[in-house]
Amino acid sequence: MIVPGGGISLDGTHWVRCKPGFLLPVRVLSRLFRRLFLAALADAHAAGRLAFFGEIGDLRRRQAFDAHLALLKRKNWFVYAKPPFDGPEAVLAYLGRYTHRVAIANSRLLALDERGVTFRYKDYRRNGQARYRTMTLSADEFIRRFLLHVLPKGFHRIRHYGLLGQRRLQGQHRTCQGADGRLNPGGRAAAGSTGHSRSGRHDRSSPAVPVLRRPHDHCRSLCARRRAARPTVLRSGDRDVMQ
Repeated sequence: MIVPGGGISLDGTHWVRCKPGFLLPVRVLSRLFRRLFLAALADAHAAGRLAFFGEIGDLRRRQAFDAHLALLKRKNWFVYAKPPFDGPEAVLAYLGRYTHRVAIANSRLLALDERGVTFRYKDYRRNGQARYRTMTLSADEFIRRFLLHVLPKGFHRIRHYGLLGQRRLQGQHRTCQGADGRLNPGGRAAAGSTGHSRSGRHDRSSPAVPVLRRPHDHCRSLCARRRAARPTVLRSGDRDVMQ
């Protein structure tokens, strides 16, 4: 998840930045996540959407399930939250590797024989070169694990909320472009605060909020350039005239 380091004020007139090096209270966030997660589990159990087998089959009973959740409520939950190592560009590159690639690259596949499929993987419990190991799985087990990464029908890989939401995208972006934190309620950025100097060069220090391009925006720009570069064919009698 990517969130901006601040937000628009309640009256919609200025951008409120977060404190330097601090965005959310981690302890409060941990307790909030614990409460919401366990509440969702209780609702799912009450609606019959959970299935239990084997050693945990007794959790089908409401009393046993409530007792199990009571133990989890007394445990401390921890949300892993820390500043990005190399800035927002590194965060986008990291998430992009998960949202725009297949489950396993062809370069990691080593062999396919009577034993099964052999591939490389990383064992993060080890250090150094010992981290890089190989594994061999039967063909059907390899395919089963691979298909776990195939999204169900109708499932959206990437969702945009808030400032990046589709319904409010254009207006919010123009509103958040002010370099000095001042916003224009009319939807247009204040003069000189669009992120570009008069010479046409981009001013890196200008935008108060970075405008993140959505994945399909790149595809749209490519299609637009292809259409612009495509020659126009005009009919002239029995001949085709290309411009």
